[in-house]
Amino acid sequence: MRPDPGEVLHFSEDPTITRFEPHVAATAQQPEAYVWAVDHARAPDYWFPRQCPRAMTWVEPTTSAEDRAWLGAERVHAIEFGWLRRIQTAHLYAYRFDAGAFRPIGDPPNAHVATEPVEPLGEPEPVGDLLALHEEAGIEVRLMTNLWPFWRRVVGSTLGFSGIRLRNAVPEPV
Repeated sequence: MRPDPGEVLHFSEDPTITRFEPHVAATAQQPEAYVWAVDHARAPDYWFPRQCPRAMTWVEPTTSAEDRAWLGAERVHAIEFGWLRRIQTAHLYAYRFDAGAFRPIGDPPNAHVATEPVEPLGEPEPVGDLLALHEEAGIEVRLMTNLWPFWRRVVGSTLGFSGIRLRNAVPEPV
């Protein structure tokens, strides 16, 4: 489930949204109100239940041979065992938007934002089997008892990475 050219997506477990209003998220690192969406490259970051903590990493052109060998795949999404059942049973929906209403945000850009209310191009689409999406995209999903050792290794590497909802992860081992 990825956006078509000229589109961006917003993923939600709520299939009843008809209009998206800009807001400041409780976890926001910026004071501006936005409607958030993602492009083709970042859509897989959201093939999860909203609250699921995930550590994601991928090979970049600048990734060292050592880090590439350690990862053993082009892209990996790591989750905790405790979230597996939820991922298997989640009902996730994709809302499509005209990308013209959004602008990239982040350096490098990791999302797209709108500052005005936006309405989806159509009805929300069921995303389907989240693990199957990962498999079809060639993204390895790794199950871990604790994300933190993996995350610490990734952020200290030459790999590209993103962590989402890590505050919901099992506490870091001491």
